[in-house]
Amino acid sequence: MSTEQARSARTEGEPLLSVENLRTSFYTDKEVIRAVDGISFDIFRGETVGIVGESGSGKSVTARSIMRLVEKPGRIENGRIMYDGEDLLDKSAKQMRSIRGGSIAMVFQDPLTSLNPVYTVGNQIKEALRLHRGLSGSKATKEAIELLEAVGIPDAHRRVREYPHQFSGGMRQRAVIAMALACDPELLICDEPTTALDVTIQAQILELLEELQEERDLGIMFITHDMGVIAEIADRVNVMYAGEIVESAPVVELFESPKHPYTQGLLNSIPGQGLDEDERLATIEGDVPTPNEDPTYCRFAPRCPKAFTECDTVHPEPVEVGDGTGRHRASCLLYPDDLPTEEAVAVHREGGQRGGDTR
Repeated sequence: MSTEQARSARTEGEPLLSVENLRTSFYTDKEVIRAVDGISFDIFRGETVGIVGESGSGKSVTARSIMRLVEKPGRIENGRIMYDGEDLLDKSAKQMRSIRGGSIAMVFQDPLTSLNPVYTVGNQIKEALRLHRGLSGSKATKEAIELLEAVGIPDAHRRVREYPHQFSGGMRQRAVIAMALACDPELLICDEPTTALDVTIQAQILELLEELQEERDLGIMFITHDMGVIAEIADRVNVMYAGEIVESAPVVELFESPKHPYTQGLLNSIPGQGLDEDERLATIEGDVPTPNEDPTYCRFAPRCPKAFTECDTVHPEPVEVGDGTGRHRASCLLYPDDLPTEEAVAVHREGGQRGGDTR
């Protein structure tokens, strides 16, 4: 079976996680910030879905919304988060504590925020095993050692008794992954887990995640701003901008044929794309705006080199831009590109339904 066939097989059946029209806002004294504004996507067992975009795009808020970890002044205002057929937004705080770390686990960018400096690494893994699997004593210690070995930490019998400060950055991230795996989750949410690591250790962590996914049939949601990392690990990619998903596609198709001007800008800004010595690296001028208004226009328009008049008055909806399978969609008034501009804009005014399901 080819890589593409294997990826297609993963998306058969019901999704493990289905996010539907999710909106999370933060209420301040001055404004309401729509940090996540009506996004939808699925994750299937055994596949990795990348969430990519600049800082401020809403990537981490998406992850925290799924885990129900949004704190005041933030609140989840709309949508559904369907996990294994049940809406996580209907769960009580007690039920969510059982799901977090049990069925769904999360790995954060900085492992030091996840590890308590005054307890040994082994004790912290054993605490997770006690809470979620009822293991204690020698059984928990044995399982903690096996987990450290599973994530590639050498001499695990000794390291299980050491403290976080005695681990290198890469080893701490491996230990955090071991903690996340302690309760045998079905879904692993990784929020920029390789950003603080050098490229060699980063490659090792990505390889580790792929191996663990294959062994355990994990669904992985991988958040990053690094398009190179996305190319390495993801099966499908959602590109976020100002709280919205502006393009969604299989990873190979996204890199070979990006459609949204923002995605094109991200890919063009990657170093090492055959630039001549006297050429400057492409950049996207400006910054990600604070999404504090209803989306009645294109939020990328002020930075977009292809913007035209209607971009300031019509909100782009996701439309089919690929081969007719519905797997590649973009939210841009330039599409569908087989229509004259006027007719394409009319499709978006009508809700962007051309090409089937907007998800």
